[in-house]
Amino acid sequence: MPRAGLTPATVVREAAVLADEVGYEKLTLAALAARLGVALPSLYKHVRGVDALHQQLAVLATAEIADVLTTAAAGRAGGDALRAVAAAYRAYARQHPGRYPAAQRAPDPADAEHVAAGERAVGAIRAILLGYGLDGDDAIDAIRMFRAAVHGFVALEAAGGFGLPRDTDRSFDQLIAGLDRAYRSWGDR
Repeated sequence: MPRAGLTPATVVREAAVLADEVGYEKLTLAALAARLGVALPSLYKHVRGVDALHQQLAVLATAEIADVLTTAAAGRAGGDALRAVAAAYRAYARQHPGRYPAAQRAPDPADAEHVAAGERAVGAIRAILLGYGLDGDDAIDAIRMFRAAVHGFVALEAAGGFGLPRDTDRSFDQLIAGLDRAYRSWGDR
């Protein structure tokens, strides 16, 4: 018998918390069932399997990142907006080390909620780039550049990949300053 009050949304929220505690790669249905105090087969009433759980976790994390980026960008422009959004992105990855990897999953075109969340996240960055005069293909390239730089930094930082006794905050600030310079000089190339 399923635990009273257990819903698909509750299962996904608890999976997100568990992923942050144990790591995305260690998120299993068995571990989630134990956390929820239900038998493993009971979870299948709320989620079709581990891949479906990972998909729903990706939707949740992408929506959360979209909210964080949109909030960070509000009322800001140019380099100030760029720094605020990049810092918010990094802070989300640090605060949610299990959810963040889930948000890297490409939206399933058949999942309208995931697609919409992804579009909102990208839209926050695109709005900043419009302030630099970047639109169309230039904006697409600049969005990819932002994501590659910021995600690359965040992923290396999370994995301990820098391994240097240097302040990574300073390095991150320099990275974002470099993006700001690149975006400001985009038309000069």
